[in-house]
Amino acid sequence: MMNVKSQWSDKPDLTKRFLFLFLAAVAIMLLLLLRLWYLQVISAERFQHLSEKNRIRYIPISAPRGPIYDRDGHLLVDNRPSFSVSVMRQDVSDRDQLLERLSEYLEIPVEDLARRWEAGRRFPYYRPVPLAEDISREQLERVQENSVDLPGVLIDVQPLRSYPYEDVAAHVFGYLGEITEQQLRSGEFRDYRSGEYVGKSGLEKKLESYLKGKDGQRLLEVDVRGKELRVLRVQEPEPGNRVFLTLREDVQLAAERALAGQAGAAVAIDVKSGEILAMASRPSFNPAMFARGISGAEWIALLQDSRHPLQNKALTGQYPPASTFKIVTALAALRSGAATASTRVDCDGHITLGRRDFRCWKRYGHGPTDLKKAMRESCDVWFYRVGLELGIDKLSEMALELGLGNELGFDLGGEKSGLVPTREWKRARFNASWYDGETVNTSIGQGFVLATPLQLATMTATVANGGLLVRPRIIKKIESWDGEVLLESETEVLQTVEFQGNNLEIVQNSLEAVVNEPRGTGWAARLDQVKVAGKTGTAQVVRLRADDEEPDEEGIPYRFRDHALFVAYAPADDPRIAVAVIVEHGEHGSTTAAPVARSILQAYFGLPEDRVSPVNGYPGD
Repeated sequence: MMNVKSQWSDKPDLTKRFLFLFLAAVAIMLLLLLRLWYLQVISAERFQHLSEKNRIRYIPISAPRGPIYDRDGHLLVDNRPSFSVSVMRQDVSDRDQLLERLSEYLEIPVEDLARRWEAGRRFPYYRPVPLAEDISREQLERVQENSVDLPGVLIDVQPLRSYPYEDVAAHVFGYLGEITEQQLRSGEFRDYRSGEYVGKSGLEKKLESYLKGKDGQRLLEVDVRGKELRVLRVQEPEPGNRVFLTLREDVQLAAERALAGQAGAAVAIDVKSGEILAMASRPSFNPAMFARGISGAEWIALLQDSRHPLQNKALTGQYPPASTFKIVTALAALRSGAATASTRVDCDGHITLGRRDFRCWKRYGHGPTDLKKAMRESCDVWFYRVGLELGIDKLSEMALELGLGNELGFDLGGEKSGLVPTREWKRARFNASWYDGETVNTSIGQGFVLATPLQLATMTATVANGGLLVRPRIIKKIESWDGEVLLESETEVLQTVEFQGNNLEIVQNSLEAVVNEPRGTGWAARLDQVKVAGKTGTAQVVRLRADDEEPDEEGIPYRFRDHALFVAYAPADDPRIAVAVIVEHGEHGSTTAAPVARSILQAYFGLPEDRVSPVNGYPGD
């Protein structure tokens, strides 16, 4: 009896236990269903995307930058294919082991590869990190042969800037460099990727938006090790636009050859249109170094070179114009009436002003001298006297009218303004009055006055063409690959300089005498086939005191030697081209700068190039 009662009393406990287990099973099933619903419905798109990322790679294809031509379509800057090695970081399980293997195959220090890897951490995770660009055929073959041991490593063919003439016109073209984080954040480079190259100077920078082109991409299917299985889709890149310059290839090459081994600049300009025919600056550099990625040692060598190879001296070199400035003084004196063509000064080699002697470059003087002789033989005393009579105000006024002392608005940009001193400038700069001695110095292009080679070429063109100050320009036009003209420059007259009577003709005749008459200082620029007009100049780097003896030139250290200048135009009776040359520490315009101008003119007129011996003519300034 007791057992029966006990059995009946156990049944409710078993029922409760089964019920509890059933509810627990139902709850677990609901949780599993809920999780399945979350994974299949709510997160389906996200996980599909992650899956595709693991299987598919988007590899960007850099667009070739637009080529650059001279005015006649000669190719000056192009692109060439190059091989690069990059890596997808998510496919690499052992970074150090991979870099050690790559270091062996590429013959690049592990430290350099590691540095590139770390720099690539700023890239999005799905983007390949470049480790080595422009590798050789041997490096490529070693990487390809061992690709099985290099998970995540990609080899790409990329367009790389090439320069057929190496360092020729390098300052005009400029160079490329990796885009900075600051540029990326600026908003100006929205379509750029971290690690891309952009123009850093010259035309590459000025015309970045025209030259860049539009990148493409490859859609790849890869396995779990990141190895490429097949190409799913290719979007071809669109190359940058074609740029045509006003340069003339043969004239540019002649200027570069003539300046070889020296420091300085040369500018040749069309006197009527303002188109730059040649612009050379020496020493130079090869922009290809930057296109492939310049090494630290190469960069330091460029920065530490005392002759400043990265500086475009044609635009930013500011030099005393020396005796080339006598063109300004002569025109100002004739216009003001301070002198005429027949004004005579007796040059005995110096003038005294207060307690200071101002010397002529010719120690014992030129004797009785008129304007033509003063210009032809570059007599300083004639210009001292006339400058004093003229005064700084009228002298500065003429210099400014001829394009000195202000930026000319050159389309390449980056030019310096030079300096035409005035009373107001000196008062603002030094809080001091203007003195006659400073006018004397200014009248021969020394003292405060400074000019760039571009300004001197433009000034000479203005004198040659009758008084039209034309804005210099170097970009002729930009075309798309369909032939659509996107930009075309035109001649722009900045101002017209008025020359009364035959004043301009008087100065032009004297400039013709400088090159073509006996005792003319510009004899080294003379051509038998074309009549050249010009003016020499020798700019002091170190000022001599009145009681200093004339130094022995051969004993002067290079950095203290005078600069040599020469400006010219031709043909003298129907000018088409004007030239300005400066050779840093070249000592004499007549023997160093004038031959450079001669070579440029020979190239322009298609004449055979020859050399003139410095001993054949008058050894003037």
